[in-house]
Amino acid sequence: MIRARAARWAFWLGLAAITAVLSLNGKEISQALGWTWATRYPQAWQLNLDRQISAALKWLLEEASLGPFRFRDVTRLISALIEAPYTLLRGLVVEGFAWGQGQQAVPILPPMSWLPVILGAGLLGLRLGGARLAVLAAAAFLYLLLFGLWQSAMVTLVSVAIAVPLGVLGGAALGVAAFRLRWVDRALRPVLDLMQTVPVFAYLVPILILFGFGPVAALVATVIYAMPPMVRITTMGLRSVPDEVVEAGRMAGCTARQLLWKVQLPSARRVMMVGVNQVIMLTLNMVIIASMIGAGGLGYDVLTALRKLDVGRGVEAGFGIVVLAIALDRLSQAAAALGPQEPGDRHWLWRNRGLLAWLAVVVASYPLALIFPALAVYPEGWQLSTGGFWGAVVSWINLNLYDQIEAAKVAALTYVLVPVKTFLLGIPWAWGLVLAAAIAGGIGGWRLGLMALAMTGFIVSAGLWPQAMVTVYLCGVSVVIAMLIGVPIGILAGQNDRAHAAVTVVLDTLQTLPSFVYLIPVVMLFRVGDFSAMIAVVLYAVVPAIRYAAMGIRGVDPQLVEAGIVSGCTRGQLMRKVKLPLAMPSILLGLNQTIMLALSMLVITALVGTRDLGQEVYIALTKANAGKGIVAGLAVAFIAIMSDRIITAAIARRTAARESHA
Repeated sequence: MIRARAARWAFWLGLAAITAVLSLNGKEISQALGWTWATRYPQAWQLNLDRQISAALKWLLEEASLGPFRFRDVTRLISALIEAPYTLLRGLVVEGFAWGQGQQAVPILPPMSWLPVILGAGLLGLRLGGARLAVLAAAAFLYLLLFGLWQSAMVTLVSVAIAVPLGVLGGAALGVAAFRLRWVDRALRPVLDLMQTVPVFAYLVPILILFGFGPVAALVATVIYAMPPMVRITTMGLRSVPDEVVEAGRMAGCTARQLLWKVQLPSARRVMMVGVNQVIMLTLNMVIIASMIGAGGLGYDVLTALRKLDVGRGVEAGFGIVVLAIALDRLSQAAAALGPQEPGDRHWLWRNRGLLAWLAVVVASYPLALIFPALAVYPEGWQLSTGGFWGAVVSWINLNLYDQIEAAKVAALTYVLVPVKTFLLGIPWAWGLVLAAAIAGGIGGWRLGLMALAMTGFIVSAGLWPQAMVTVYLCGVSVVIAMLIGVPIGILAGQNDRAHAAVTVVLDTLQTLPSFVYLIPVVMLFRVGDFSAMIAVVLYAVVPAIRYAAMGIRGVDPQLVEAGIVSGCTRGQLMRKVKLPLAMPSILLGLNQTIMLALSMLVITALVGTRDLGQEVYIALTKANAGKGIVAGLAVAFIAIMSDRIITAAIARRTAARESHA
């Protein structure tokens, strides 16, 4: 045992020493040996996969056919099927309906008044969660009205209303197929891994080529981005149905189809509603990104404010996304907790009195809007604005705290960011291949080592090694800082009930914030660059670090804690020798999730000037270079998959070691 441990330490220390020497002196060593190719990958060796992918997409769009139909006809059919309900809903709550087009259009029906929408949100909250949820839902929509965000919010809500059902139904269908057919499950796993790790910018480009610029392409991208959690959670929910329940259904004479629809799916309903909640949150997370390809809505307002550095409008629109996300999140959680309702003895008119009252208000709102125009379009003079306040706050901070902020920024760049970046960029690509395989193989075995070697080889052969190292540097520094902040807070929350309650409220709120919202204060205070990107990533990725650390500490067996106390452990010893070792698998799982969120956020921070793989994906989007976007996106995905598999292997090894000692 001692020799094996010493050998492991020697292996890791030797690997670190060789990496340090090659990073600091790699160019000199390679020049002395005549191996200049080992430090800079020759352009002649690159595979040029981006050109091949772009050519394949061009062929798919222009020449490919499915039987008697061309592939372009299929995409047009999908566009028409999505665009029809989208246009209907948008006309209902945003633009109204008219006969004809342009200046010749004759109005037929104006858009729905804001009054029934706010009332409907309140009534839905009352039905699902009581008076408090009703007030929260109504207040969220009232904020959108009062601050002049109503029309943009309704565009976003229409997108959510189309994308969420498509994501839920598609994800549930795939989840059921994966549950019933093992080969589907095996085939879907790598696809879902890629869908969840490939940056959304990467598949925006081919979607733009296939579906064109506009809301349909944005909706397709949103569904692809939001569907994977529904697939996984549906499969997990169906597998978690107790065997006794399934056996009772078989004994009652259910066929396989009846067993699925009448026993397994109803039993898994609560778990599946968690997937619905995740689809809603991910859909809202896409609103700003989707606005880049013609979706409009609140995302476009935030993006415009960022481009103009309009602090006040950016904060107000960002809050608009936040309050809409919180309202929809709480409503979906309440729907999941409510469960199926019994019909009862009362007449259906009484049971649906809230819905009938709302429909009556909808019908009455149209003639009332003709009498009171403020019901149709909320007057601009009645709107509120905090733009001046937020602008003044940022101006005060920049005037009075500029020196302190700049000193902290310079210190972080000088002593942390630049040295780490220089070190990683100095690692020769040839040694990078060996290093990736050695780390993965040393932790997870030779199969994982081969997988890491193949994925790193793809990144190198695509000519993206420097950008990948910048991505690893930014992600690594941000994750370390997030863990240093999050784990102590999680440990405190895990031991103190009051702290846990307070932290849970904050985490639930942070988890509903779309990733783009974090950029607004960061850009306003720190401008653009690596430091701003790091701050935004830390803010976004710290949530799982806190949550999983708290969960790990609270999950420690009280009997083991009691045994430690009886054996005379102090509070510090109890934490170091009992609680932390037992909570380590949960903390490592939090590290895994923190890395995943950091990588997803890094692609967003490409907008603030980073020079990593996210920037490559963003440039590909702006130039409509599908091949380059997909290759850079796959590089990000491979980094995410490698880190996920390595940490998962570390968790498994630690769990096995703990069980063997037990």
